[in-house]
Parts: sequence; structure tokens; C-alpha cells
Amino acid sequence: MREITFAEAIKEAISQQMEKDSRVFLIGEDVASGVYAVSKGLADKFGRERIINAPLSEAGFTGAGVGAAMMGMRPIVEVMLMDFITISMDMIANQASKQCYITGGQIHAPMVIRTSTGMGRRLGAHHSQTLTAWFMHVPGLKIAVPATPYDAKGLMHTAIEDENPVLFVENRSLYATKGPVPEEKYSIPFGEADIKREGKDVTVVANLRATTCALKAAEMLAPKGIDCEVIDLRTLNPLDEETIVESVKKTGRLVTVDEGYQRGGVGSEIAAVVMRQISSLKAPILNIASPNAPVPVSGALEDLYMVTENKVAEGIGKLMNR
Repeated sequence: MREITFAEAIKEAISQQMEKDSRVFLIGEDVASGVYAVSKGLADKFGRERIINAPLSEAGFTGAGVGAAMMGMRPIVEVMLMDFITISMDMIANQASKQCYITGGQIHAPMVIRTSTGMGRRLGAHHSQTLTAWFMHVPGLKIAVPATPYDAKGLMHTAIEDENPVLFVENRSLYATKGPVPEEKYSIPFGEADIKREGKDVTVVANLRATTCALKAAEMLAPKGIDCEVIDLRTLNPLDEETIVESVKKTGRLVTVDEGYQRGGVGSEIAAVVMRQISSLKAPILNIASPNAPVPVSGALEDLYMVTENKVAEGIGKLMNR
């Protein structure tokens, strides 16, 4: 099978959907030129009426997407950086996610809100946050968090065709990574986590770039006799509780890995899910995440701040040797 980048996989899914469905359009800041190369070339193929550059007003163009979706279109709204999705919060959490409920199912808002996250680029506290945990608290909103090119394409197809609003989160450090991706259209169902690596000693649950860290850590620990089972969530809403719980029942240990802040984070919700269904474990649950402090702009400090495979391997090693 051919290999393409994570960014190319997303663009291919969007392009295939736009070819199939004239209701699909993309709107956001600089999307015509292609931020991070994801939408590069789409304006030449589909024209500026469907690839729409928006002014610097996240609330404005997200609201335009909500209105278009309610009127039967299939908008893809790109919020360049997840930090600035805060400006669109009302449109996402109060408008798009509630339409189906407040109209008794008469009106839907089938739209995709694409946004990027991630550290390592020395962009500081306003351009590096992973805020996915905030949106897990919003009923009516689905959340996709792909970690591989294959999953990115399949989940994007599912997101565009879904009748509900979908927050599609992309980690910038993954854009250049390559992997096998079929040329034809395919979809990955929401709510189905993927066991990326089977193991018997400890369950490691991750998403986005943290999945890569978890897999690398598992390879580092294997020669030491620690066998990690790595689960890539792929979606946060809906959440595949069954796969997580069954894995922890087998291993008796749980480690969560996430780039968001630790306090009230994705890992905390995973831990709650497990403890509601499993009364005892072989070791305390370990949540590996970003510190409860703003992302530093200093390169040296950011390197210390970031979730890495070394931190994951060290944490798991200590857990296993308790």
C-alpha cells in the first residue's frame, strides 16, 4: 500500500468528499493557501466559492458554519490553533451542539470543526495548548483525535458524513509523519478505539501525538520485560469504554498519556471510567500529562514540560517496580 503524510491523508478525505457532495465547503483563516499544507491546492481544484478565506474572527466564521449547517450545507470550519477555539466556544458549545436537542430533532448542525494543537515549536502559552478535555464535557459534540494517517483519513470521512457537529483535532507534529493509506474512500466508525500494541502487563491509553510517545515507550520497555498494551482512543466522544475496561481487566494496571493539562484532563476521565467498573487494581492509576501551568516559550523549559516517550517509559517503569 502507498504511504502518504498525515496532512495529505486529511486533504485527500476532504477532496473526495467535496467531489462527491457539492454541499461540502471549507472556511477558515488562509485555507486557500493551505495552512500546514493540509488544504493546499484545494482552492485551485474547487474554487474560492467552496474554499473560503475568512477574516480573523473565529466566532464569526464558526457561526457562519453553524448557520450553513442548519440550512443543509456540510461546512468544514478550520480554526487554525486550538488556543483560539476559545473565541468560538459559544458557537460550538451553545449553538452547534444543541440544535438537534432544542428543536426535537428537526434541525441538525452537521459540520466539522478542524483545529490543530501541539507543542515543540517554541510558540508559547497562546499557541500550544491541547484543550480537548474541555469539549468532552459538551453533550451533542463528537470529538475525533487521530494519531496516524490511516485513521486521519477514515475519521475525516466519518466526520463529514455525520449528522452531528464534530470537533476534529489534529496534532501539528503529526502532519509530516507517513503511513499506509488506501487511495479509495473508507470510513472508521466513531467510538471504536484501536489496540495499536497488545500486551499483558499494563494498559496504556493515549490519543493524538501521545499515542506515538506511548508506542515508543512500549518498545523501550519491552527488553526490560515490561509488556505494554497501547490503546489509541481515536475518538473521545463517543468513548470506547468497553475496549479500555476489558484491557485493564486483563493487565490490572492503567496508565493514561495525554498532552492536555493533567488537572481535569482526558486521563482523569479514563481513570473514572475504569474505577466505576473495576473495584481493584494491581497498582494506582498513573496519569501522564502536561503540568498544570502555561506552556513555556523557552525552548529548554518547553522540552522539560512536554510529554515524551522517555517520561512515559520512566513512569511505567516506576509503576511496575512499586
